[in-house]
Amino acid sequence: MKIDLHVHSKFSKRPSQWILQKIGCPESFTDPLYLYGVMKKRGFSAITMTDHNTIDGCLEIAHLPGVFISEEVTTYFPEDRCKVHVLVYDIDDSIHQDIQKIRENIFDLTAYLNRHQIVHALAHPLYSINEKLTLDHFEKFLLLFQTFELNGAREDVQNQIIRAIVKKLTPRDIEEMIEKHGIEPKPGLDWRKGLIGGSDDHSALNMGRSYTEVEEAKNIKEFLGALGTERCRPKGRGASPLTLSHNIYGIAYQYFNGRFHLDKYTNKDVLIRFLDRFLQPEQGGRSWFPLKYTSLLTQRRHQRLAHSGNVQDVIRHEGERIIMGNPDLSAIIENGYHDQGDCDEQWFKFVNQVCNKVLGRFGEEIFRSLSGLNVFSVFSFIGAAGSLYTLMAPYFVSFGLFARDRRLANQILWRFTKNHAPTGKTPIKIAHFTDTYYEVNGVARTLRQQVELATQMGKNLTIITCDAHQPEHMGRVYNFKPIDVFELPEYPEQKLFLPPFLEILRHVYENEYNYIHAATPGPIGLAALAVARILKLPISGTYHTALPQYAARLTGDEGLEQLLWRYTLWFYDQMQGIYVPSQDTGQELISKGINAEKIFVYPRGVDSEIFNPKQRNGFYLRRYDLGEVTKLLYVGRISKEKNMPLLARAFKEIAACSNNVHLILVGDGPYLETMKSELAGYPCTFTGYLHGQELSEAYASADIFVFPSTTDTFGNVILEAQASGLPVIVTDAGGPRENIIAGQTGLIIPGDDEKSLVASVLALVENPEDWARMSQAARRYAESRSFEKAFLEHWKMYSRERDMTGSRTVKFPTGNDLFDAGGLGG
Repeated sequence: MKIDLHVHSKFSKRPSQWILQKIGCPESFTDPLYLYGVMKKRGFSAITMTDHNTIDGCLEIAHLPGVFISEEVTTYFPEDRCKVHVLVYDIDDSIHQDIQKIRENIFDLTAYLNRHQIVHALAHPLYSINEKLTLDHFEKFLLLFQTFELNGAREDVQNQIIRAIVKKLTPRDIEEMIEKHGIEPKPGLDWRKGLIGGSDDHSALNMGRSYTEVEEAKNIKEFLGALGTERCRPKGRGASPLTLSHNIYGIAYQYFNGRFHLDKYTNKDVLIRFLDRFLQPEQGGRSWFPLKYTSLLTQRRHQRLAHSGNVQDVIRHEGERIIMGNPDLSAIIENGYHDQGDCDEQWFKFVNQVCNKVLGRFGEEIFRSLSGLNVFSVFSFIGAAGSLYTLMAPYFVSFGLFARDRRLANQILWRFTKNHAPTGKTPIKIAHFTDTYYEVNGVARTLRQQVELATQMGKNLTIITCDAHQPEHMGRVYNFKPIDVFELPEYPEQKLFLPPFLEILRHVYENEYNYIHAATPGPIGLAALAVARILKLPISGTYHTALPQYAARLTGDEGLEQLLWRYTLWFYDQMQGIYVPSQDTGQELISKGINAEKIFVYPRGVDSEIFNPKQRNGFYLRRYDLGEVTKLLYVGRISKEKNMPLLARAFKEIAACSNNVHLILVGDGPYLETMKSELAGYPCTFTGYLHGQELSEAYASADIFVFPSTTDTFGNVILEAQASGLPVIVTDAGGPRENIIAGQTGLIIPGDDEKSLVASVLALVENPEDWARMSQAARRYAESRSFEKAFLEHWKMYSRERDMTGSRTVKFPTGNDLFDAGGLGG
């Protein structure tokens, strides 16, 4: 005999998911008679329903052959109101009334059930219904219950953990728990626990997904009598977040279909027909028009919907386009589906595609409004965001629930098997979100080096990024194809990529990352923050780009700068930890109102083998025919926010004072053509971007490094230049000044001070002894800042920050601290 021992009908009224509560929707719409017919058709030996705290559904079909009365009873631990569900079988109205009177207390309920020898089992033992379930509660379950359910609506991992615990349980374990909790099991309850299976279906989409089979049972009494014994075998499979989400969509659709009779449109509307097929139970006997006729009726609306500004119209239009453009979906509409798992997957792909299309369309309009500084028009799209949120909410709910219960399940597994690390002590597994991984700058180079080192050192670091022209997966880098790409008018080579959020959420869940790091406040950073909130994962962020200051430099608009400051501060205030590249940057955030205890100054290092004076080999003579001249080098983005106009003016003065200085600019940017024009006729060389060996040779073959920026939070090029044996000139604004030893490895000048820049360059040019001394000191200093050492220290900071509960202030030594401590001695 086989029976689905956990299934719901329309008499289960109150949903546990907030999204269904929000629309006033019951948790099931399955008609008991319909349920009976489907179960009989699928070959189940007998039928019961386990509605919440009611037997009305069972009573409605109690006259039919093979039906027995059951219910799912809600009970609580009296000490903390932790909610528990207990499946109770083969009862009558009198027992039901007794249960309702005493069900508030789990100890009273189980005592009653055991005293009257009523067959019962603990439903979904690892599901924390009201987020109060703990390891202690589970241990008490083992003292109170003999039979445990493997639940078809919960993840297979949970069911496997229950199996593993039951298999490993010993009399000694029971004795220890009795002593710990002071609960004496009912006589006959021992360490040998039994398992049953039930689908826990609410939508009629998964009835019979999991069930219980008993060998050699001839009737219901024999079947139930065998529950918990070796003859009883749970069968079927568990679920995934996609399954639960599909069910929530199904319940909501069935609710609206009942209210508005949507089924009368199924032969007239492609989208309604698609929803009916995917979200309704099996429609036996329904007459369907051929799909091509339904499509013809739908096409009349397409032109109107395509140009509508209403988000619901856009969703409808894009949904219909996706359905008709996908042969697999069209075939399912015509013929139905046969594999529920595939249906869950197909439904996810459909919702994901619709959301991406709508998000791309409205994202483009929002970006265009912001680009035109028409900030107030953005508010007209808040409704669009709300509609998209509602559309995706079932996935937010499902992934969040499954992730929460997975953590608890792993903790419980460790308690009983000792082969998994307990929660909070698992090795850190980081998903590092960035939108700059494929760019040509110091941050991107550092990230690539970190990935290489993580691989070499066995650290679990994965880069999650979004770029239109890169491979989807390469080693420890996952690149998601963007929904859309937006170019900044003032910064054409700097692009914003709109990420596919549901795909990223699924990836993070399935790969079981336990720590999120956002290296950007842009769209990919917002995705990281949302994923962390949904999955309840710790999240930190890196503040390494002064976006508000950049905006001010590029546009000259003070209002835009203030708007970006408000957004930036909001974003980083959501982080548990904020990693900054310098003390100066940290102080800036603190002055803006960020809590100082959140801020970490993280170590940055340099590969002193790649960037090395040994690479000095006549690169400029060979490549550009530059002879014995003093080579003044700049490496980085050639743009206004890097103070390139000031450098151009200063170099004109330098060239007027000395005919032996040649300016070399390595890089590209929006100010490049203007700067070429400004310096036409002056001793100046523009190399464009250089990479790898060429970049190393370009550094080492120069003489002095100059970096006039006042907006950089770190300036990786400062360390690279010093490692190459170059004295450096930086400003007193931003992070770069913290990465030199003033007067020892370089000079610090006032920001935006053209005369100071001219004087500093000429002082070094005219004093070769100082130049040589600084060159040697710069190299020694860079050797003390090894990339490997910095990476390991940063990894330790991640781990400490994840686990720390008290003060979290971490101070990393600045250049002067290292020098004073003997870092450059010898």
